[in-house]
Amino acid sequence: MPTQTFTVNGMTCQHCVASVTEELGEIQGVSNVDVSLETGGVTVTSESEISREAASAAVQEAGYTLTGWPDE
Repeated sequence: MPTQTFTVNGMTCQHCVASVTEELGEIQGVSNVDVSLETGGVTVTSESEISREAASAAVQEAGYTLTGWPDE
């Protein structure tokens, strides 16, 4: 199972972490989401790699900004 790591800006509390985790977890094929409030780091494990667009849309739905995508 592929694992992707990126950064989310704007999180300030555990509610933020829960929102990002929930939205990313709704992407088809995602089996695990690990979010670090301290660093803004996010690790997603899924059946196949998720697209930057899907991840960004999920993070925006939670109210935050995706940065630090692996290709950047």
